[in-house]
Amino acid sequence: MPSTGFIAEDRAPDGARPPTRTRQLAAASIGNAVEWYDWYAYSFLAVYFAEQVFPNDTGNSLVPLLSTFAVFAVGFFMRPVGGLLMGAVADRRGRRAALTLTILLMGAGSLLVALTPTYAATGVLAPLVLVVARLVQGLSVGGEFAASTTFLVESAGPGRRGLFASFQYVSTTIGQLLSSGTAALLAALLTERQMGQWGWRVPFLIGALLSLLGLWIRRGARETLPQALRSSSDSSDSSDAGQRAADRPGLFEALRRHPRQSLLICGITAGGTLAYYTWTTYLPTYAQVNAGFDKGDALTVGTLSLAFFALLQPLGGLLSDRIGRKPLLLGFSLGFAVLAVPLLHLVTDAFLSLLLVQCAGMVLLTGYTAIAAAVNAEVFPARVRAAGIGFPYSLTVALFGGTAPYIGTWFQQAGHAGLFPWYVAALCLVSFLVYLTLPETAHQQLDR
Repeated sequence: MPSTGFIAEDRAPDGARPPTRTRQLAAASIGNAVEWYDWYAYSFLAVYFAEQVFPNDTGNSLVPLLSTFAVFAVGFFMRPVGGLLMGAVADRRGRRAALTLTILLMGAGSLLVALTPTYAATGVLAPLVLVVARLVQGLSVGGEFAASTTFLVESAGPGRRGLFASFQYVSTTIGQLLSSGTAALLAALLTERQMGQWGWRVPFLIGALLSLLGLWIRRGARETLPQALRSSSDSSDSSDAGQRAADRPGLFEALRRHPRQSLLICGITAGGTLAYYTWTTYLPTYAQVNAGFDKGDALTVGTLSLAFFALLQPLGGLLSDRIGRKPLLLGFSLGFAVLAVPLLHLVTDAFLSLLLVQCAGMVLLTGYTAIAAAVNAEVFPARVRAAGIGFPYSLTVALFGGTAPYIGTWFQQAGHAGLFPWYVAALCLVSFLVYLTLPETAHQQLDR
């Protein structure tokens, strides 16, 4: 009977039985949730700490918020570097080594945000510390997607890559839920003044502690890259070590040898990342800025809709394993191209309006998020899979996802808030055209 998967056959060096697929799934998902809790705490709490970290002497109340979202975008532009470097670690040293490094970096960045001084106390040092913290977190998140995507898909059993891939966004959403839930709870327990003075720091301190928990859980993960596992048990002879080093992929090998696939990742990601960050991260702020929505209620709506979103992901992954990836991708992109403008124009200061708009968008969004990890992993061979995904994906997210809050707020400040929904629709239409050219990969064997 042919092999159906690397980890199912392998045995640990000490003869112990290797982790089951379920344990592999848990190791990737729990660590990923912790990573994204730390990352998203920033966006949920931006409206509270903006005036603490940035000066507000221009007479325009949007200037500190714009500055905060600019730093949010700066963190995203570190993600391609993280995708390239951590992806190379995953391809050369193994997926588990990269996952360990990324969660350590995220914890350090979260702690640094928590300890960021105020502008009133230290002047320009305050935004500088915040920028450094976000650069560290950006490096971590860029590497996290590259390593965890490959790890999840390579851990999947036959006909289950879509299901396993869906847990990339299940765990990401759980991290968001923990982050938004913590922020909403603090907003309910504390006054707005207390939140602005010190309450916003608490979630980042919790995130630093959770990173240690994620690190401990990932210690039990099993390597899915055969070359990395073999090299760890091979002879320590110097000639063997030199040969293994020569056989490892170079830093830019994926870009050099697979330029078409790299561009394809950009096209696959562009519309999806903009729609994702608009609906899951920026929409509460969009409602506050454009419709006067209450801050606390916006966090509550975000929490409820994210819980709904998490439940949809495995269903989308299972469906893609049955009918293929393309129908879901086409449904997502065409749906947003047609409905993004009317949906965002339906947002008012009423609680139900924002909840319905956010949930409707998340149904459409599932056609992308549930299978993005599987689609990306199926594009590249195993030798350069992590770095091949990590750099073009993170670069596209930086260009279109990370800038979504800033561009949306900038449109509003410039008096053209109605243009932002058209921007979302146009980019989703571009991705729709890319999806039309994709081959169906759901039922093909994954290169190992």
